[in-house]
Amino acid sequence: MKFLCVVLVDEDLAAAMTEADWVRIGKESHDYDTELMARGIYLEAAALQGRKTARTVRVRKGDAMVTDGPFMESKEALGGFILIDVADADAAMEVAKGIPMARLGAIEVQPVLEF
Repeated sequence: MKFLCVVLVDEDLAAAMTEADWVRIGKESHDYDTELMARGIYLEAAALQGRKTARTVRVRKGDAMVTDGPFMESKEALGGFILIDVADADAAMEVAKGIPMARLGAIEVQPVLEF
């Protein structure tokens, strides 16, 4: 079963990190991805640039409107994702608990709707 682990980052916690902190958590994240690959459950992962680089597109009645910035105001920002393929929701939760970025916010886990 595929699950998307959405990385949500608390912007206040992230802003308080030093460059050395970022290097350390980046290495931990890379190492965890490598572990998931070795276990055969890693499908894809990516980190995102800061939310100030985001743009939002809305289409209403055939008209598209593009605005700068993220859609929602929130203390937590979308920081990235990890797509995994595991046996069930319990296994997905165990993977999510190990994601280093969880220390900076939260990991939202959702099953992928397969057609």
